[in-house]
Amino acid sequence: MTVQIGDALALAKAIHIPVMYDFRAADVDAGGQGAPFVPVYHRALAQSLDWEGPTVVVNIGGVANITYIDGDTLIACDTGPGQCAARRPHVPLAEPALRYRGPHRRAGQGRRGLDHPRAANAVLSAAAAEIARPQRFCSGSKLGDIPPEDGAATLTAFTAAAITRVVPLPPKEPKNWIVAGGGARNLTMLRMLRECLQPATVRAADTLGWASDAIEAQAFGFLAARGLKGLPLSYPATTGVPFPMTGGIIARP
Repeated sequence: MTVQIGDALALAKAIHIPVMYDFRAADVDAGGQGAPFVPVYHRALAQSLDWEGPTVVVNIGGVANITYIDGDTLIACDTGPGQCAARRPHVPLAEPALRYRGPHRRAGQGRRGLDHPRAANAVLSAAAAEIARPQRFCSGSKLGDIPPEDGAATLTAFTAAAITRVVPLPPKEPKNWIVAGGGARNLTMLRMLRECLQPATVRAADTLGWASDAIEAQAFGFLAARGLKGLPLSYPATTGVPFPMTGGIIARP
C-alpha cells in the first residue's frame, strides 16, 4: 500500500502547469516495495563524475539506504536506521549497547560521548529482523542514567556498522562512496564510515557540488520528466518490482 499526501489537481490548478504525482503506485501494484525511489537519480548524478569502477551513494536521513552504481548496473536497498537512531539515544534496541561496559573509544569530532563498537555490532546481530522496520528504533523509552552523549555515539557507530554490512556488494566492491542527507553533516558518522570502508574513498555529497539537502526534491523532478517520457523509475534490484517500471499520474490544470 502507498498513500499520496496532498492534492495534485488543486496544485496544478493553482500554479497553472501539469503536476506529476503518485510515483510509487504502479511499482507497488506490480509487487514492488515502492522504495527506495531515488536511485535512478543517484545514477544520473554519478554518471557526471569521471571515476572508474563502481560508486555507492549513501543517503542517511531518518533511515539509511544505499545505491550501488556501475554502468547500467543499479542496486539499492535500505540498510536500517540513520539519523533516527543517532539523534535519539534512548531506544529499546540500543539497550544492550548502552549497558555495555567493555572496551570503548572516544567518538571524536562532532560527538562528545563514548562509542562501544563491539556493542554496536552485537546489537546489529541481535536486531537483524528489526532492521527491516527501522521505525521501531525510535520509540523513545528511557534507560535510566545512561548519558545521552554515550547513547548517541554508540548509535552512530550502530548506523555506520549497518551501512557497511552491505559490503562487499556484487559484482565488484566499490572504491568510491558518497554520503548525502543529514548524516553527511555528522562528522563522527563520516569518520566511522571511512574507518570501516577503507581503502575506499568516502566523500560528503556537498564536496562534489551536489546539493545534498535538495537531492530528494531534485530527484522527484527528474522522476517526473522520466515518467512523462515513459522511462523506468524503478527496477528489480532497487524496489523488487518484477521488471523495470515507469509510473506517475499527471494532474492537469
